[in-house]
Amino acid sequence: MNLEVSVEKQLGDFCFASDFSVRCRRVGIFGPSGSGKSTLMHMLAGLLKPDRGFIRLNGETLFDGRSRINRSTENRRIGVVFQHAHLFPHMGVRRNLLYGYKRIPKAQRVIDPDALVEVLDLGPLLSRKVDALSGGERQRVALGRTVLSCPRLVLMDEPLNGLDERLKFQIIPYLKNVFAEFKIPLMFISHSLSEMRLMTDQVFEFANGRIRAQTSAHQLALHRMGTTQEGYTNILELRDPRNQKDLFVYRWGDQDLIVTVGGKEQASMFELSSREITLFKRHPEASSARNILHCRVKKIFDVGNRVAVELDCNGQQLVSQVVGEAVRDLGLEEGGATIAVIKASAFRKLY
Repeated sequence: MNLEVSVEKQLGDFCFASDFSVRCRRVGIFGPSGSGKSTLMHMLAGLLKPDRGFIRLNGETLFDGRSRINRSTENRRIGVVFQHAHLFPHMGVRRNLLYGYKRIPKAQRVIDPDALVEVLDLGPLLSRKVDALSGGERQRVALGRTVLSCPRLVLMDEPLNGLDERLKFQIIPYLKNVFAEFKIPLMFISHSLSEMRLMTDQVFEFANGRIRAQTSAHQLALHRMGTTQEGYTNILELRDPRNQKDLFVYRWGDQDLIVTVGGKEQASMFELSSREITLFKRHPEASSARNILHCRVKKIFDVGNRVAVELDCNGQQLVSQVVGEAVRDLGLEEGGATIAVIKASAFRKLY
């Protein structure tokens, strides 16, 4: 996706002004409520006309104030998934899914409905009425309907905001599978840092109608770790689980990690707070913690009254959080060796 945007919009006392370009398949728009995220989405989709500027997608001009170009929403081929699914109540799941697919020219039907149903696991739902669906099922159907319209870009505006954490982490794998399988560019809009980490690569951080930063999801989380009590959240993909008595052993790169909660899935995502990683100068003689990792210090930097220590653990990356005195006592320095110790109970399984 090649997206170029330079637009301004006055909405009462709120002034939105944005100027950026991006070449990336998974883009995040991050910021608190009222920062301009949804305003940008509505202008991209053609639901709100900018006062001035231009919008170009893959070289095609969708809006240009000087040239008086303003392509209609239908002609932009940009799909939108809102926080609320907005399914048609008088149609069943199958008819909702195929609504957009049947209204586009056959030459644009590049996605096989059966393949999409399989990726989203919608087969058991096809004969249902929409009022018999759970919140997560509704969002999966809404996503499927949007994807089957074969858009050049999908905008997702806070699509997980109405779901509890259990449902949220159930639906995220479906979202990731769809965009990986069908290679559709995604702009994911949210105020949730964890959703940014899981769903996007590059992130635009908005505040007061302006872009505050353009960065990666990882760097955004690092910069914000001093603003939350939890610190930085490491997100790890662990694979090939096996039981070890009442614990689970997963492969993490070329090494094992032991956790208390696991499953049968070949690959699972876990989160680990930077506060749960204790650093030692040398290998402890004995510890109740089940994970003792030999690491190299990649980077050390201050975050408020804390210190972040980026670690390379045999090719895998972690971030630990310590106080300044610990850096001196442990002799931590970039390129130096350290031991990271983590309890099995410190890992939280997301999905």
